[in-house]
Order: sequence, then C-alpha cells, then structure tokens
Amino acid sequence: MALLQMMIVAGEASGDRHAADLTAEIRKRLPDARFFGMGGPLCGAAGVDLVYGAHEISVMGITEVIPKLPRVFRILAGLKRAAARRQPVCAVLVDIPDFNLRLARHIKRLGIPVVFYVSPMIWAWRGGRIETIAERVDEMICILPFEEAIYRRAGVRVRYVGNPVVDQVPPAAEPEHFRRVLGLELDRPTLALLPGSRLSEVRRILPAMAGAARELARDRPGLQIVVPVAPSIPRSEISAAFEGTGLQPTLVEGKAPEAVGASDAAIVASGTAVLEAALMERPLVVVYRMAPVSYLVARLLLKVEHVSLVNLLLGKAAVPELIQHAMSPERIAAEVRRLWGPGAERDAQIQALRQLREVLGRKGAASRAAEEVVALIRG
Repeated sequence: MALLQMMIVAGEASGDRHAADLTAEIRKRLPDARFFGMGGPLCGAAGVDLVYGAHEISVMGITEVIPKLPRVFRILAGLKRAAARRQPVCAVLVDIPDFNLRLARHIKRLGIPVVFYVSPMIWAWRGGRIETIAERVDEMICILPFEEAIYRRAGVRVRYVGNPVVDQVPPAAEPEHFRRVLGLELDRPTLALLPGSRLSEVRRILPAMAGAARELARDRPGLQIVVPVAPSIPRSEISAAFEGTGLQPTLVEGKAPEAVGASDAAIVASGTAVLEAALMERPLVVVYRMAPVSYLVARLLLKVEHVSLVNLLLGKAAVPELIQHAMSPERIAAEVRRLWGPGAERDAQIQALRQLREVLGRKGAASRAAEEVVALIRG
C-alpha cells in the first residue's frame, strides 16, 4: 500500500516551530503519514524530510530579497517537482505568504488540497490578496482571533484555532526561576534583548539594542544582558554588536521566552517574539528597523495604527513602539527606564499583558489545527 504523503512548507524560526508542532499532532492522528517539504531544524527533528532548509529563503524586505530571487525561484520549482513526484494527500503551507501563495497556485493545479496555517496580514496591507487566497487555498487556519471573520465574509473556509504561542511559552513565574534555568546570576539586574531570527534583522537592530544596554548599565551597575540566539544566527554576529560597549552578554540557544522571564525588562524586535515576551509578563519595549526602501513602501501600504501584535490585539498602545529612526539607543533606554522600576506605568503595562492571554484563548492550537487538516484529508 502506498504511503500517506503530506507536504509541509515553512520558513523562519516561528514558522518552523509552528510546523513542527502541527506535524507532531497530525502524526498522532495519522501514524502512517510521511512528511516532506521545507522547514528548519525543528521540522527536521519532527520527521519532515527536508527537501530544502528554511534558512535558504530567510529574508525580509524589498532590497534584501532581490539578490536571493534566483535561489528562491529555484527552490519554488524544486518543491513543485517534489509535490508532482510524491503526490501528497495535502499540502500544509505555513506563513511566508509571498512564497507560499505562489507555491499554492502550482499545488492546486496538481489537484492537491492546500491548507494555509498562519494567515497573511491582509488586515494590515495588501488586502486584495484575499481573492488570491480564495482561489488557491482550500482552508485557512488562523492564529489571531479577529482574522476568522474576515475570511468568512470572503467565502473562504476558515477556523481560528487559538495561538500556538500560548502552548509554546512556559507559565509566567518569578525572574529567579528563569535565571536558574538559564544559569544566570540570581541577584543582578537583568535585561533581555531579542533582536530577531533573521540575520538582516540582527544586523540592523542589535547595535541599537546594545547601545541602549550600555546606557542602562550606567545607572544599573552589574547589569547582566541575556540574548537568545536563533539557530540561523552566528554567535559572532551577536558579539560584534557589543564591541566597544564594555558589556559581555550571556548568549542562550533559543529559549526566548525564558530569557524574557529571567529579565527585569526586555527590548524585543517586532514579530512573533513580541507575543512570547508579552506572555511572560515583563515590562517590554518593541523596536524595529527595516531597509530604507522597504520602510517607505511599508508606510505607503500599511493600514494599521500599531506595529506590534500586542497592541494590535489589545487595540491600544499597551507597549511602546520605536520604529525606524525612532529606534535610537537613547530613546530605547529612556522607554526601558520608564518601565523598569515600580510605578503606575509599569503596573498598567503588566495588567495589559495579562489581558492578552485572555484575548488569545486556551491552549491546544496545534491540536485543533491538526484536526482541521485531517478532516480535510478525509473529505
């Protein structure tokens, strides 16, 4: 009897995690299934036969992606060939919408059902993509609660399954608990820096974070810095950003939520990591910087008032956002100082972060997503 083949395509660190968790849940329901496609180390560990690694297309922004386009199109063609040869019963495409929506068109032409896990941000920009999604995607599985209604109105089969980050972060606890977990000193003031999982992000964002840490160290002697490092980032890149600061950061493999949990305050690059950090209930400041051309295009196209997912979900400016030129070491340090010690502003932010868990809902997102995939396969 032919093996039950399923295609999984994910990119970026967060997509790799979501895809790996989903793969594990599908395997519980379909023990004989075999998985192939593209992902990162977590997908590989979950048993996905990686035709390509997610790091091969890990770029963001217009100017950054152009040099990689030939390679991106070769990978796209290779995945199309793999799908045609193996004829999976379903293709689960996770995030990276520009790549995956293009791939979905070819998958559909092969008569293979397409599930899209983690919706493109059509509510923020390029809303016209919903028509493309309706044509190429058999089911959209959302992880933000307000997205479900958008797709229902467009006639797309959709389900909000909850947010997988709720399952992936440990329960909030006192800083000392996480400092023990990470081998940090228990009684030193601690700052967490989360500069992103793409090399281009780290190079643009971490130097300003390191500069802010130097500013903060002046009024907090003995400040220890903890930086979680994504598998795609060489440690030398982290060390280079701290040259001349007089600081020696502690680098940990992954464990971004634990790093935030160990901290008194955190500086976090905008993205999925903001949700992870928020659920740890520590004061945080959100930062981001894009290439100049990418930023100009984003300003023209974005339709939302806030950048961070925390503020979008809560509908208010619960956490400070310092974007592009506002992301200076001095501005970052000033915002962290405002939130570091006890006071009304810190208390208000922590209370808002606790509300976020209620907005996102209960655990079990990957399990419910697997139920949707299996139900689609079974017709």
